[in-house]
Amino acid sequence: MLYLNNVEVVYSNVILVLKGVSLELSDGHIVALLGANGAGKSTTLKAISGLLKSEDGRVTDGSIEFNGKEIKNGDAEKIARMGILQVMEGRRVFEQLNVEENLRAASGHWGGASNTAQDLEMVYDYFPKLRTYKKKTSGYLSGGEQQMLVMGRALMGHPKVMLLDEPSLGLAPLVTEQILEIIQLVNEREKVSVLLVEQNATMALSIANHAYVMEDGHIVLDGPAEKLMENEDVKEFYLGLSQVGHKKSYHDVKHYKRRKRWLG
Repeated sequence: MLYLNNVEVVYSNVILVLKGVSLELSDGHIVALLGANGAGKSTTLKAISGLLKSEDGRVTDGSIEFNGKEIKNGDAEKIARMGILQVMEGRRVFEQLNVEENLRAASGHWGGASNTAQDLEMVYDYFPKLRTYKKKTSGYLSGGEQQMLVMGRALMGHPKVMLLDEPSLGLAPLVTEQILEIIQLVNEREKVSVLLVEQNATMALSIANHAYVMEDGHIVLDGPAEKLMENEDVKEFYLGLSQVGHKKSYHDVKHYKRRKRWLG
C-alpha cells in the first residue's frame, strides 16, 4: 500500500537527515516507527505527507509509492486527497474554534462523499468526551482531549492511511491507554492503515503488526512487533530493561549507538 525505498531527505540543500530509509505499510496494518529524538521519524512522516516543503526539505533520492503511484515531493493537499492524512506532533488544534467547529473544518475538505452529521457521530462514538465538550473552545481542552480532537479531525477526512506522530507525548498513562485502544478500533473498524511514530515503545509494539527502529536517519532493525518486543537490544534501549530485568537509566544506555549488535 505504502512503500518507501532508499529515501534520502535534505533540508535547506545542506542537511542530510534521512539516509536511505526503506519501509513498507501493508493495507490494514499498524506499523510502528521507533527511535530517539532526532532519529528522523517525524521527517519520514513529512516525506510521505508532502509537508517537507513547508520546512525547506526535499526528498533527494529514492521513491515513495502509494498504491503503485509515485508521490515523492508531491503536493501535500493532493496527497491528503489520495487518503494519506498526518496527525502532527503537538496537537495542532484551531484554538479559537470550539470542538465541533474544528471537526467541521475538516468535513468534506479532502473531496469525495461526505455526510457531516454522520461523520460527526462517528467521531463522537470513538471519542465520547468530544461530544460532551463540542461547544467548548478547543484551546481550553486538556492535552489528552486535544489529541482526541486532532485524531477525530483526521477521521472526518476518511483517511486510508493515518500518519500519527507521537500521539502519547505528554499524556498521562490512563489517557495513553485510551488513545491506544482507539487507534486499534479505528484500524479494525474503519480499515485505516496506521504508521505510528512513537518513543513509547511498549505502547507502539503492543498494537503494531510490524515495527522499524530508526537511528541517525537509518533503519537499523525491523521485524514483526512481537519479535522486536523480545529483542534484547530493544528491551534494553527502548523498554528500559536489562537482560536481568532491571530498569536502566537513559544515562546508562545513551551511548548505545556505538554498539554493533543492531547490525551484527
